[in-house]
Amino acid sequence: MTTEVTDETFAHEVLASDVPVLVDFWAEWCPPCHRIAPMLDELATEFEGRARVVKLNADDNPLTARAYGVLSMPTLTVFRGGEVVSQHVGARPKAKLREQIDSALR
Repeated sequence: MTTEVTDETFAHEVLASDVPVLVDFWAEWCPPCHRIAPMLDELATEFEGRARVVKLNADDNPLTARAYGVLSMPTLTVFRGGEVVSQHVGARPKAKLREQIDSALR
């Protein structure tokens, strides 16, 4: 299951994580965001212990969204060691999301 993060918890939950983290920058009004949510939940379970999947509502947490240049939703960003290692905009198939996480594990 994905975890919700906020402007206040982002540094601890994402930047300080000892495993790669896929951050789903999403918004309530975004239909593609809702379409990929079940896939992200499945991937969170699949990668448990090796990587994390978290969600950040960009409308409710504008400081973090702005800091990472998020202008469109969904934006899927992978962080490793506190740094961005990949970023994709738009809904993607589950296989592509898996590849994005896998690449951060290498």
